[in-house]
Amino acid sequence: METKEFIVTEEKQNIRCDKFLSDELEDFSRESLKKLFKEGEVFLNDEKVKPSRKLLVGERVKVNLPEPEVLDVIAENIPINIVYEDEDVVIVDKPQGMVVHPANGNYSGTLVNALMYHVKDLSSINGVIRPGIVHRIDKDTSGLLIVAKNDNAHNHLAAQFKEHSINRRYKTICHGIIHENLGTIDAPIGRDKIKRKDMCVTQSNSKRAVTHFDVIERYDEYTFLDVHLETGRTHQIRVHLKYISHPVVGDKVYGFNKEIDKPFKGQLLHAYKLGFIHPRTSEYMEFNSELPDYFYELLDK
Repeated sequence: METKEFIVTEEKQNIRCDKFLSDELEDFSRESLKKLFKEGEVFLNDEKVKPSRKLLVGERVKVNLPEPEVLDVIAENIPINIVYEDEDVVIVDKPQGMVVHPANGNYSGTLVNALMYHVKDLSSINGVIRPGIVHRIDKDTSGLLIVAKNDNAHNHLAAQFKEHSINRRYKTICHGIIHENLGTIDAPIGRDKIKRKDMCVTQSNSKRAVTHFDVIERYDEYTFLDVHLETGRTHQIRVHLKYISHPVVGDKVYGFNKEIDKPFKGQLLHAYKLGFIHPRTSEYMEFNSELPDYFYELLDK
């Protein structure tokens, strides 16, 4: 069992203990936190505490977190597009609709299940649930992912992601006309306080997020963009484009849900370029992926 401890700061005083933990433990649902309080796993200054207790500056909140559920991840013969492979890395072109790794509700049919069948070795750093997975893209985002085949490669690649030196570029079609030919969105992203599964631009419990974009072409009511990620926050491009009132076409969570969005299974967002320093050779490598057919169909239309 893992124990986490937090000290109440001035900006956090006078809020309920359950709300405090909800902000601090972003990956835990309200129901999960409610269960922890009920089972007596939350303490204030080493005493069990009720969810409604309002906190004071300097008080100490401690919570015992349950061990993560261990899943038996099974290799599955699912076709995947491996565009490059050597003894250290695999580059996969992920289709829209495929989840990257197993989680609640998606124990099979994921990219990890497929990788375990098609690739002999995968790094072990992220455990049995995410073997080889250095980074992710959303289920309904298509495009290029890099996978590590050993721990040394994993560490090298993770360091590049941390330094923001990985070259990741996306193409997307968004609602509305963006008049600037290029721009930067520099706005912090954190968990939405009401819809806990969603992200939003916020100053509260957030991390800096920077997205650069270039306009490829403008249409009557839409803009075709080339997007460059400087940072890599959850749902970053989708959240940032919503923030400037130009959400991605087809986005069921952050979009407008107009008639044009409805035929698509998910957002029109494609990771078309991936560049990195190879962990063994130290040479720069870059890969490109063609846009899916549904992009071209919409652009033609």
